[in-house]
Amino acid sequence: MNILSLFVLIPVLMMIGLYFSNTRKQIQTVTASGSTLLLILSGVITFMYLTQRAAGDLSEMLLVADTVWYAPFNIHYSVGVDGISIAMLLLSSVIVFTGVFASWKIDPLPKEYFLWYCMLSIGVYGFFISTDLFTMFMFYEIALIPMYLLIGVWGTGKKEYAAMKLTLMLMGGSALLLVGILGIYYTSGATSMNVLEISKMSIPLSAQYFFFPLTFMGFGVLGALFPFHTWSPDGHASAPTAVSMLHAGVLMKLGGYGCFRVAIYLMPEAAHDLSWIFLILTSCSVVYGAFSAVVQTDLKYINAYSSVSHCGLVLFAILMLNETAMTGAVLQMLSHGLMTALFFALIGMIYGRTHTRLITEMGGLMKVLPFLGVSYVIAGLASLGLPSLSGFVAEMTIFIGAFQHTDLFHRILTITATTSIVITAVYILRMIGKIFYGKVLNSEHLKLTDATWYERVSVVTLIVVIFAIGSAPFWISSMIHESVIPVISQLPK
Repeated sequence: MNILSLFVLIPVLMMIGLYFSNTRKQIQTVTASGSTLLLILSGVITFMYLTQRAAGDLSEMLLVADTVWYAPFNIHYSVGVDGISIAMLLLSSVIVFTGVFASWKIDPLPKEYFLWYCMLSIGVYGFFISTDLFTMFMFYEIALIPMYLLIGVWGTGKKEYAAMKLTLMLMGGSALLLVGILGIYYTSGATSMNVLEISKMSIPLSAQYFFFPLTFMGFGVLGALFPFHTWSPDGHASAPTAVSMLHAGVLMKLGGYGCFRVAIYLMPEAAHDLSWIFLILTSCSVVYGAFSAVVQTDLKYINAYSSVSHCGLVLFAILMLNETAMTGAVLQMLSHGLMTALFFALIGMIYGRTHTRLITEMGGLMKVLPFLGVSYVIAGLASLGLPSLSGFVAEMTIFIGAFQHTDLFHRILTITATTSIVITAVYILRMIGKIFYGKVLNSEHLKLTDATWYERVSVVTLIVVIFAIGSAPFWISSMIHESVIPVISQLPK
């Protein structure tokens, strides 16, 4: 069995273990053990990739395997990873691991909650290891379906409305995506739906012009592409803590990864000619999301609109169609995934103690919750791009790559996007100042207790990785850069 299949098999075994678990301790043991194994496995895969790269024995994809699944439609179970896939597997395993500890005391129905959580994990991991378009789409759907129940049952606020809105909008994007994928396959003349095979074929330009927008918008809906982003703030605000972490931290990255791996890679001529349309939309996402975060008073809505802005930067960088910007896009996916997961984890922990998410009702929490307060400040500094944290590396790489375009159109859009840095600093510093400093507004908050051991495991893990990427980014940026080159080579000169 191919080692990559363990990323799907381990969550399945976790689900079987959960089915036979009868106590909370058994549930915790199964989920913690499984998520730890996935974290170790992603580390092993990364080590294998770096070892082969150092030895100079590195092909375009590592650990490739292909098995016929449904011969009449040429559907294969095809897997393989490159530097970008491995980066996404690392991100996913860190978020899944920390999400388990953020949900350590989840109520009600902890068994059912973690069963759906594991199914969501199966979809995420399966998507990132797949190299067959249909298999990729299948795992994409598996990742989306559990969100309805995870939000609708375990969420807060207008959870039914948020769950339904999220599901309908993402399913609408899936419909566009399915048409695009089938169009790519049938017009390419390939004998299978394998991405590597299709990339060597020549899809007619007229077909590319039709299917590229469908595919990019289909994935872009999940990546919070303006104006299809409206599901995101409501979904994040209503989701339970770990689901918000996994959704914003990993699930939204399926959109950016899909745009890169499918839309740009397989239809490079259309991407080159039509990118200007989506560059305008992504610029709107970046600036609109940042301005919207400024006027929010609910912590989750602030972070949700911040995610719209930061995920907009991912798509913006991908559409710049050069090595530096695309490398920055993947670094931004990593950075945003980590820091937004940290934000949502901390917001959930603070809400569990104060029973409010409104910044107008909190103040002076640094005095009573020093660990959570310092951690929140670190997350905020990563979000606004402080050097030595992951956000600085990602955003600098994106903007340096974007400025490599010398024409007026790209320069104007790049300058517009850079304004988000200033706006982000405004809402981050304002939020931190109101929540953690000054007088304690509610006398009941003086009785609060700081983070428990399992909450600290989740928070410290995320902070360590944020510092690791920000302080020593070269090993992962070079790994990503090497995997960007085959996509760049497809683009018109």
